[in-house]
Amino acid sequence: MTTVYRTELTPLSFLERSALVFPRKTAIVDGDRRITYREMAREATRLANALAQSGIGPGDRVAFLCSNIPEMLLAHFAVPLLGAVLVAVNTRLSPEEIRYILDHSGSTILVGESHLLAGLAGVAGELRTVGETVSIDRSHADAGYATVPYGRFLDRGSDRPLPWTVDDEERTISINYTSGTTGRPKGVMYTHRGAYLNSLGEVIHSGFSPDSVYLWTLPMFHCNGWCTPWGVTAVGATHVCLRRVDPGEIWSLIDEQGVTHFNAAPTILIALANAPEAHRFSQPVTITTAGAPPSPTIIETMEGLGARIVHVYGLTETYGPHTVCELQEGLGNIPVAERAAFLARQGVSYIIADPTRVVDEDMMDIPMDATTMGEVVMRGNNVMKGYFDNPEATDEAFRGGYFHSGDIAVWHPDNYIDLRDRSKDIIISGGENISTIEVERAIANHPSVLECAVVAVPHERWGERPKAFVVLKPGLSATGQEIIDHVRARLARFKAPDEVELVEGLPKTSTGKIQKFVLRDKEWEGRGRRIN
Repeated sequence: MTTVYRTELTPLSFLERSALVFPRKTAIVDGDRRITYREMAREATRLANALAQSGIGPGDRVAFLCSNIPEMLLAHFAVPLLGAVLVAVNTRLSPEEIRYILDHSGSTILVGESHLLAGLAGVAGELRTVGETVSIDRSHADAGYATVPYGRFLDRGSDRPLPWTVDDEERTISINYTSGTTGRPKGVMYTHRGAYLNSLGEVIHSGFSPDSVYLWTLPMFHCNGWCTPWGVTAVGATHVCLRRVDPGEIWSLIDEQGVTHFNAAPTILIALANAPEAHRFSQPVTITTAGAPPSPTIIETMEGLGARIVHVYGLTETYGPHTVCELQEGLGNIPVAERAAFLARQGVSYIIADPTRVVDEDMMDIPMDATTMGEVVMRGNNVMKGYFDNPEATDEAFRGGYFHSGDIAVWHPDNYIDLRDRSKDIIISGGENISTIEVERAIANHPSVLECAVVAVPHERWGERPKAFVVLKPGLSATGQEIIDHVRARLARFKAPDEVELVEGLPKTSTGKIQKFVLRDKEWEGRGRRIN
């Protein structure tokens, strides 16, 4: 009998190929620094060998606390080269939150930028599993405790070749921790197979090619950058590093580096569109947006600047994006406002995922009538392996054989899903469900509104009512009543907020997602409703 050789899927093979096919091409741009694909593969190998000399082997966890710098990109290949597991830590978490993640994941080595490690000085002595901390010194900051300089750490390594393969494609490649706004964050496990396939999904749906120049506006610690560290590398495109989101710098890099692609939450798009440097793109730019449903207003605005908008939707548990709003034939010829309204839908499953469903409490599909609401559930190759060291939470998340998102949506007759809210954000007012997303879209349509958030607040008669927090555009004005009247002209009166509070800014996560629970908890303090 003939033996058929089967190759285990792993995104490690992407760097192996690009180093062979595009050896002299620029893989990474970081300020004045340039790294070719041959150099990228060599440096990843050297880092992997240094980790091996430090005792790291298959299954061990290695934590990185870094902004979007080349070393963070290298970690996505170097750590799994040993069969080890990458734990990319959110740089904006508190020292205690980071301590918990390091301990829970069992990370034995922590690699971080010196100024970020300095923030851990107060908890460094409490870390139970981290045996060695490696400092990448770019700001000449003293961590305040014993660390090993990154260059000296690399000296332990060598260019000894390592196989760009894996013995089991279901091996865990990374653990990404959820935000944990209630209780402790959970560690979401990705596999080599899932990362490989979701990377190709990003290539297909964002349209990456060897000519692409990708700007890192999305944190690499967030869902491993939606698998884009691997996806951009797969096609031999160029990574442009960006340490922090600054609209002016983003516009400069787009022009100077010829950026063709970047990912950004709607709030970042709002900041870009309203920056003094904003102008029409001089080259085609594809923007993949997620993190919160974008309003048709911001989609229309960015299209007006010449961008191609790709709207995707997903969660940490789905490797980032799981669905995409595929543009249908003929939509390019309809008015921009109508096309923008269509593009605001979350759409259909990625090409590498199983079909997405919207179900009722009995796991039955809801009618595709664009009105009935249900929960979005998913399964497929780009759904997590499970929660690390938390079988109870894993079983609960996968009840009925599907991952339960907690997101509420309607299902259109054309099979596209359209989010109405997180289950925790739906406002139940006098027995009527009010979608905060629907109200926010109406408010965002007001010409003076920069961004907004709507939450439930207590009401003696109706139980709950909507309240809006609104940031106005610089130099423009509007009263709360004007905004309320604007909504009433577009939606049923009961959906309009009773109150509008004008604020200078909204609380956000590191990826630009508005933290509604912060606003909601203040309104419900002492009244019982606290759902994060």
